[in-house]
Amino acid sequence: MPTSRSFTPALLGLLLIGAAAPSFAVAPKKTPIAATNAQAAPSAATVARWKATAERVTIMRDKWGIPHVFGRTDADTVFGTLYAQAEDDFNRIELNYINAMGRLAEVEGEAEIWRDLRMKLYVQPAAMQAQYAASPAWLQNLMKAFADGLNYYLYTHPEVKPKLLTHFEPWMALTFSEGSIGGDIESIELADLAAFYGKRPAVAQLNAKLDAQRDDTRGFAPEPRGSNGFAIAPKLSANGHALLMINPHTSFYFRPEVHMVSEEGLNAYGAVTWGQFFIYQGFNDKLGWMHTSGGGDVIDEYLETVVDRNGEYFYKYGKYEAPMRKVAITLPYKMPDGTMASRSVTAYFTHHGPVVRAEGGKWVSVKLMDDPLNALTQSYTRTKARDYSAFYKAMELRTNSSNNTVYADAKGNIAYFHGNFIPKRDPRVDWTRPVDGSNPANEWQRLHEIDETITLFNPASGYIFNTNNWPCTAAGPSSPKCANYPAYMWSLPENARGRNAARVFKEAKGLDIDGLIAASYDTRLQAFEPLVPAVIADYDALPPEDPRKAALAEQIDALRGWNMRYAIDSVPTSLAVYWGQDLVAQHGARAKLESIPPVDYIAQRLSPADRLDGLLRASDKLTADFGDWRTPWGEINRFQRLSGAVDQQYDDSKPSIPVPFTSANWGSLASFGMTAKQTTKRIYGDRGNSFVAAVEFGPKVRAKSILAGGQSSDPRSPHFNDQAAMYARGEFKDVLFYKDDIERNLERKYHPGK
Repeated sequence: MPTSRSFTPALLGLLLIGAAAPSFAVAPKKTPIAATNAQAAPSAATVARWKATAERVTIMRDKWGIPHVFGRTDADTVFGTLYAQAEDDFNRIELNYINAMGRLAEVEGEAEIWRDLRMKLYVQPAAMQAQYAASPAWLQNLMKAFADGLNYYLYTHPEVKPKLLTHFEPWMALTFSEGSIGGDIESIELADLAAFYGKRPAVAQLNAKLDAQRDDTRGFAPEPRGSNGFAIAPKLSANGHALLMINPHTSFYFRPEVHMVSEEGLNAYGAVTWGQFFIYQGFNDKLGWMHTSGGGDVIDEYLETVVDRNGEYFYKYGKYEAPMRKVAITLPYKMPDGTMASRSVTAYFTHHGPVVRAEGGKWVSVKLMDDPLNALTQSYTRTKARDYSAFYKAMELRTNSSNNTVYADAKGNIAYFHGNFIPKRDPRVDWTRPVDGSNPANEWQRLHEIDETITLFNPASGYIFNTNNWPCTAAGPSSPKCANYPAYMWSLPENARGRNAARVFKEAKGLDIDGLIAASYDTRLQAFEPLVPAVIADYDALPPEDPRKAALAEQIDALRGWNMRYAIDSVPTSLAVYWGQDLVAQHGARAKLESIPPVDYIAQRLSPADRLDGLLRASDKLTADFGDWRTPWGEINRFQRLSGAVDQQYDDSKPSIPVPFTSANWGSLASFGMTAKQTTKRIYGDRGNSFVAAVEFGPKVRAKSILAGGQSSDPRSPHFNDQAAMYARGEFKDVLFYKDDIERNLERKYHPGK
């Protein structure tokens, strides 16, 4: 477990490495692209080993195409799980590892070299190989099985042509060891890296790409990244059993549904991020876990005072100066003609971490968690925990840096961990801003022990929730007292979903699985509670001669009679959402300057004219796009899956399904939002409810689940879109957890490769 130590002159001595000015080689050397992907055929002994493992693995596909993977050992099950994942979507597996290893430009071209540099500041093959060699034998076996399962899939499917990775190595599992949709490394801005290390043409190329991604003429607010986790104690349940709602809000198709079973005690079901060998959010027969983003402030920037001494760079630290550590990083990329070229960057590091930009005459370095071996260990061992004590022991590794965890088990316990990896720091310092890197008092001291962090265990209220909001309301009257903790222990404020959840669970009692699902799909759009009454009052206060009095009369009547609940046939939902999005588009920049969430800003800071004029613009937009502002919400908000591509394209002329729930921005607990650049009139969701499961931990575990679309990415598969209509209705399927149930609903049973 890495923890920060005091920075001493002895440690400074370890940093005494030669340094030079930032450099960037701009004369690329071309090589044929095929040469970078060449891989020798596997030996007869290797193939025999793969086949022997495959014979010990049975994959049972149920009527939904969900793979239930049974193996003798955990490693056998990992082998089969990766093989089954590759059957469903090898493309996403490969892309995840291409990105994790900083090799995207080798596929996508030069514009991605900065994304690759960001990864390579932390992920280097030699370092990963060394950590693999130092890992315990049981974990090495799992990593070998991970690579073997993917390689056997490629061997048995020669028609599959990888973009880049024709062979997987065991150590590669360490490059992608935490299953979040955006890891800590992705907090580093690509434009900053390009500006610091790059040449102007390359920076301009990147900026043009980022601008294109940001441009959205529709003006819709960014869909929040995050999730909901709800746990219900036995005293609030119908059957006296603990309940858990697993509700990730990710990009659709980011995780499939998998069941992993071995004769060594593994029996985990849930969502697995493509290419990983552990259930990220799910349950076993004794307990379940749900991760929600936003545990605390765990990434810090340091302003480094840099001194140039005859072309070599040093940085100040207390009374000392230390030379910058420099690392040469090669960035291969694909040329437009298909050949390969490369550029070289000299990256710079202080003891805090890599330098990522310049600010106010100083260099900025970033410190964050970098412990892939323990992270992978924690991610896997929690899936095999059989009780709270074992789960807590896995949490003691403290390598889940980006998430909170909501927990429930068969003994009736519910629990909450707000964050997991939280460095101890001086609470008087504002850690939300870059701090002085030359001041030793600004060092991370150690990691907080779990009992020092914000946790809950069996709160008297009988419920726990998190919606990517602060922990101060997590259990109603039994919530933690946030004033008792350093401010850096949470990074996000209350949000509309949190206010909605607090209202829903305050009244909850006698819940079963279906009741928990209903509560989790509560239709209230909490964000409009302050906005709608305000605009009605604004309208009522207008003088009769104001032209808005006549222009908005029908719209105000619609909002006046609205119960602030979404529905497919609801016209006020359409009007309110378009109005809210217009206000965010108009005033979001001001909200950002004042560090206020946009939805809160428009509720608290706007004038009557701002609100009324926004309502006029929203009405005009609806009329322009759909012929009448009185368009029901279901005509606008749709689910559509046309291909298995990672970057989905949408088409108003193609079939789609109406969806009642809205963006999480408006307090919709069930989230459905669009993040892709919108070229259509209709809204097509691509982020929000993805894999969702409700679990009851009785003598036998019982669960229901739903996926956005279906298990397979192949449009030819019956499981490409077979859950779409149910998904749109909020209707769940029964999870087939026990072997007898799987057998009764079996579609196919086979060994990998057959």
